[in-house]
Amino acid sequence: MTRYVLKRFVRGVVTLWLVVTLVFIALRLTGDPAQAMLPDDATPEQMENFRQRYGLDQPMPVQYVRYFANLAGGDFGVSLSEKRPVTELIGLRLTATLQLGLVAVGLALLIGIPAGVLAALNHNSAWDRFLMAGAFLGQSAPNFFVGILLILVFSLHLRLLPSSGRESWQHLILPALTLSTGLLSSLARMTRSSLLEVMNQDYVRTARAKGLSRSQSIIRHCLRNAAIPVVTLIGLSVGVLIGGAAITETVFAWPGIGRFAVRAIAIRDYPLIQGIVLLVAASVVAVNFIIDVIYGVIDPRIPMQH
Repeated sequence: MTRYVLKRFVRGVVTLWLVVTLVFIALRLTGDPAQAMLPDDATPEQMENFRQRYGLDQPMPVQYVRYFANLAGGDFGVSLSEKRPVTELIGLRLTATLQLGLVAVGLALLIGIPAGVLAALNHNSAWDRFLMAGAFLGQSAPNFFVGILLILVFSLHLRLLPSSGRESWQHLILPALTLSTGLLSSLARMTRSSLLEVMNQDYVRTARAKGLSRSQSIIRHCLRNAAIPVVTLIGLSVGVLIGGAAITETVFAWPGIGRFAVRAIAIRDYPLIQGIVLLVAASVVAVNFIIDVIYGVIDPRIPMQH
C-alpha cells in the first residue's frame, strides 16, 4: 500500500511539473503582456520599464528557473494587472468556485445515477427511452446554451430566479444546474450501460436461480460491480467541470476562478494564469488519486501494490 501511494504521488508531482512547464512556455509564445496591459499610446520606454519591473526582459530559461525557485518557497508571484499576490487573488474567488462545483457535482450524483438505474431496470420501456433521450440532449448541449436557455425561461419569462450574481442561495440554482448538466447526463448513460452489462453476467443469473429476488441481486451483486466505470467517469469529469465552470461563471457573472481566468488570459497576466493552472492541475491530480484508492475499496481484486 505504501509503495502504491508513493508511486501515485510521484506520478502526480511529475504531471504537475509537466503541465506548469507547458503552460509557462506556451504563455510566453502568445504575446507580450506589456502590449496587452499598457495603453495604446504607451512609449517604448514605458513598455521596457514594465518588462524590467516584472522580469519579463530576462531570457526564458532564467524566468523559468526563477519561477520554480519561487514556487519552492511558496511564492506564486504577483499579478501583473492587480499588483497583488496571486495566492490572495485566487483565495478570494476559490470559495465561489468550490461552492458552485460541489453543488453541481451533488446534483449530478443525486439525479444522474438514480436516472441511470431506473433506465436500466426498465430497459427498452418508455421510461428508458425518455430518460436516455434527455441524457443525450443534456450531454450534447454546450454549457453556454444551457445557461442562456435557463436564464430566458426562469429569469426573464417566469421571473422565478435571478440571472446573475452571488447574493443569495437563489443565485446558485441556475449556474449549478447549468454546470451539472453534462456530468449528470454522462452519469445517467454510463450507469445504465454498466448496470445492464453486469445484470447479464452469469453470476447474477446464478444468484437469481438460487432464489434471490431481482432487487436483492441488484443490491448485493450489481450496483457495486457496476460502480467502477461510474467512478472512473467522475474522476475524468473533474477537468471538464472546471473548464465548464469558466463558461458558466461568465454567463451568470459568478465571481469565481473560472471567470477570473478568462480575464487573466485575455490580458496575458502570466503569474495569475500560472497560479490558476497549477491549482486546477493539482485538483485534477488529487481527485484522480482518490479515485484510484476508491477502486481498491470497491473491487478488492484490484492490486493496490502495483
